[in-house]
Amino acid sequence: MLASVSLDCGHPPPILPGGTTLRNAHVLVVDDEELYRHALERILKRVGHSVTTARDSSEALAIVSDQKVDLVLADIQMPGISGLELVRQIHEIHPDLPCIVITGYGTPENSVEALRAGAFWYLEKPFEQGHLDVVRALVEHAIELGRLKSENRQLHKQLHSKYGFENIIGNSAVLREALAIVDKVADADSTVLVTGESGTGKELFARAIHYNSRRADQTLVAVNCGAIPEELLESELFGHVKGAFTNATSNREGRFLLANRGTIFLDEIGDMSPNLQVKLLRVLQEKTFEPVGSSKTLKSDVRIIAATNQNLEIAIREKRFREDLFFRLNVIPIEVPPLRQRSEDIPILAEHFLEKLCRARGREHAGFSSEALDLLCDYRWPGNVRELENLVERVIITSSGDAEIGPSDLPKQFHETPSVTLSTPRVPATGLSFRDVVDDFESDLIRQALEQTQWNKNRAAQLLGLNRTTLLEKIKKKGLEHTEH
Repeated sequence: MLASVSLDCGHPPPILPGGTTLRNAHVLVVDDEELYRHALERILKRVGHSVTTARDSSEALAIVSDQKVDLVLADIQMPGISGLELVRQIHEIHPDLPCIVITGYGTPENSVEALRAGAFWYLEKPFEQGHLDVVRALVEHAIELGRLKSENRQLHKQLHSKYGFENIIGNSAVLREALAIVDKVADADSTVLVTGESGTGKELFARAIHYNSRRADQTLVAVNCGAIPEELLESELFGHVKGAFTNATSNREGRFLLANRGTIFLDEIGDMSPNLQVKLLRVLQEKTFEPVGSSKTLKSDVRIIAATNQNLEIAIREKRFREDLFFRLNVIPIEVPPLRQRSEDIPILAEHFLEKLCRARGREHAGFSSEALDLLCDYRWPGNVRELENLVERVIITSSGDAEIGPSDLPKQFHETPSVTLSTPRVPATGLSFRDVVDDFESDLIRQALEQTQWNKNRAAQLLGLNRTTLLEKIKKKGLEHTEH
């Protein structure tokens, strides 16, 4: 019997979604008064939970450190470490472990102090038999909240693992340089423009930025601006109201609203129409927009990461992209290097994809031979990392068993040596200046490489097989200048 023990739960506890009855949770009861300690133990065991009791906070901390506990019920007034300080110390060890405090002095001040300390809710002594259902509901809501928090934390750990920096594979200097920028800007709210050729992994960079930022707990919404028809993209981004256009049979939230407090990734931003560019500029400037067919202005707290494989500066000159929007997007530019500039990363990536794809298929493979890796490193990779992953998948399927992948397993284009046709000047009867001819020929090659890379000196040096400093010295010595066409 618990007739001598009564209970007052104060205000009703917060109710969580679900409604399922939780059983077999491990509850720790901490109270220096044996009567209340055993009373709670009997109540909790009656509804199917296992219970451990402690007489003070020191004993409770030892139990929490050594055992898996789903809930702690702790008295506030105890000798030594108080119940409130116990809650604070528990949350330093296990931030997701819910705690309910028990107080014999049910004042509003005590209740507020308990909640500020991190308690889920509070019980007021004395207890009574008639409130068994209230105790059960309060305990189960607290346990459910703790489990939801723990699952959410694990999910974010998985997302960080999936999209963290360690999953952008490679050790090359150009890749480390790009990742250093990501590391510096991830936790800021500045707009980022990620550029690079198709297949280089621009979206992976965008996700790494989001999941390592202060917005990581919020939504990342990705939109491919080049894959959605212009007439639908505005509604996709900003939403619409019922009757805004044919087939608009109901209101619809746009991606900017769905991404509120999170991040929106606008891929292939260079394909966006001029009309939508104006509206996107307003979002960047004022953080507001109107759904299609609505006069109501909505606000959205969104970090924007844009990406493109186009040269937007050329697009500006050709009047295909707004210069003011470019400057708004290009606050923090990050260029993802093409795979041909990361030749030292190719063996690492190839083995990574081989291991990942074989594991997904339940297969084993001996890896690539050194000759095969040499051919991979000599290839130009127009499709970049995406092309490399597709190639590895192909050779897994077409190669024999678990034997080492050799040159014969690679497609024919890997065996073709790229040729360069050189126009050799004829030596006239009157003779020529060998030094001048060689100098002119060298200047022509350097200019071709610079024009091919839009005067990106790092990429031009890679094309010519030169160190960047050597190329810069030659450009300066020859007086080569970037001329607009």
